[in-house]
Amino acid sequence: FLLGDLPITMLPALLVLAPLYGGGALLIREAVRHTRRGWPSIFLLGLAYAVFEEAFTTQSLFNPDYLKLNLHLLDPAYIPALGIGAWWTIFVLTLHTVWSIATSIALAEALVPDQATTPWLGRIGIAVSGPLFVFGALATTHLTLKGDRFVASPRQFASAAILCVVLTVVALRLPRPIRAPLSGWVPSPWLAGLGALAAASCFMLIPPKWGWGAVSAYFVLDFLMIVAALQWSRREGWNGRHRLGLAGGATLTYAWHAFLQPPVIGGDRTIGLIGNAVFALGAVLLLIIAARRQVHPLPLLEQRGD
Repeated sequence: FLLGDLPITMLPALLVLAPLYGGGALLIREAVRHTRRGWPSIFLLGLAYAVFEEAFTTQSLFNPDYLKLNLHLLDPAYIPALGIGAWWTIFVLTLHTVWSIATSIALAEALVPDQATTPWLGRIGIAVSGPLFVFGALATTHLTLKGDRFVASPRQFASAAILCVVLTVVALRLPRPIRAPLSGWVPSPWLAGLGALAAASCFMLIPPKWGWGAVSAYFVLDFLMIVAALQWSRREGWNGRHRLGLAGGATLTYAWHAFLQPPVIGGDRTIGLIGNAVFALGAVLLLIIAARRQVHPLPLLEQRGD
């Protein structure tokens, strides 16, 4: 909704989308925090989630006319041997990895900084969240097939499944974060946020018609941001406010870009703009609350509040 793909009149769709997106982000976070691993694991599991959703629940990675919307998603930088479009593959996998998963987790953890790296769910919480995620995935798959009977080939499904498994195994075998920080320059939280906003905005503005040029630009942006974040996060002085800055830059990119993009599912343009304003305001308020809690965290008892 913040991205502008869906109009505010479709809010009931959250009954399906929240278990899928929110459930995926929550389970990924818990898997990483329970195993005491760090953000590289979150990103790899986020990428596995992205492949899962777009290869299995929506099949947009392989569908030349997704939901009969005439969007031509696979045309730019098409790879016939794989039956995918390189532009759409890199674009949508980055959206899910960076925004759907990593940014969502960073924002949620910023609201409770004293518990940002500790597990939030016990056995009961995981036992409830897991089936809810499965429900969201199955419901999304059902709705997609109801609107478009396209089914990918067995080879495409098998390749995507293998990739998901490999990414998950690697993510959960990465070494745990180094405790002793390194010396070196670290940008201020504001500068980190502005950098994320600039990089994310460039990412969203690259036109699909560039084809392989767009793919190359995506790789460059992704590489630069990954290297910068990995280097900065290992240095003394890096903290939750920096992570919030990165998440804030990504969030605000979605917010402003929504005003340029009409809803994919259609709807009245005026209502769409009103919805964009509502969601953008909500995002800004959430960032303000999170920033205040970085300075004045809630008492531990109030944080738990169950």
